[in-house]
Amino acid sequence: MKTIIITGASDGIGAEMARQLAKTHGAGVALVLAARNETLLDEVAHQCAAHGAQTLAVKTDVSIEAQCRHLVDAAVGRFGHIDALINNAGMSAQALLEDVKAQDLGWYEQLMRINFWGSVWCTHAALPYLRLRHGSIVAVSSLAGLIGVPGRTAYSATKFAMVGFFEALRAEMKGAGVGVTTAYPGVVATHIRHRGFNAAGVAAGSSGLKEDKAMSVEECARLILQGMERRDREVVMTAKGKLGRWLKLIAPGRVEAMALAALKDEVKPL
Repeated sequence: MKTIIITGASDGIGAEMARQLAKTHGAGVALVLAARNETLLDEVAHQCAAHGAQTLAVKTDVSIEAQCRHLVDAAVGRFGHIDALINNAGMSAQALLEDVKAQDLGWYEQLMRINFWGSVWCTHAALPYLRLRHGSIVAVSSLAGLIGVPGRTAYSATKFAMVGFFEALRAEMKGAGVGVTTAYPGVVATHIRHRGFNAAGVAAGSSGLKEDKAMSVEECARLILQGMERRDREVVMTAKGKLGRWLKLIAPGRVEAMALAALKDEVKPL
């Protein structure tokens, strides 16, 4: 039986990955689900259990190191081993840097603790167990971790940090047989951007990105899990994303124009 930890599993992409794993593997998988919202987390656990999966819901705030380590301890204590860690927990943010007041910059640091340090702490705690099972690590980054997106300086910084960390870790773990897959979702039909920070460090309440062509949560989750199963190095999900990463090398100005075009007119910098 495979034991898989998923952070940010109470809704959105994380919850859908859990449901898909349960449907695919049934009693052959144990899912350790982590998030801050205990009520939603329990609901997802029940949905997965209905497909025969064993489940353990662990209320976890990944911005707190002790809770990340407790999550891994709870997984091992219940199931004895870890086969995969999916670092999916994250928070969005949208604000032009010049609109952020000096006294509000603290949320930049908090965002880094959630998106970057949460992944580092969970991975560090799980690594000894993953080595024993030649397991897999998934880092859910973003296209904003490949291309700097205007109005998302803080978010891009956290996701670029993730990419650098897991790229280096992939090389370190090559001889140990631990796979490291980095996923780069584009705009996905979730509410993450509505709940993310705005310039004042409170929930934005809306998205600053055009979402008419957003990818479905189901498709995004499927592609990430497929990448994990195949132990792919990277999962870039959209044609624009694939084009942008290479175009950035030869025509960076074009990529900046593409990034600006993705913003709604009311949030574009003047």
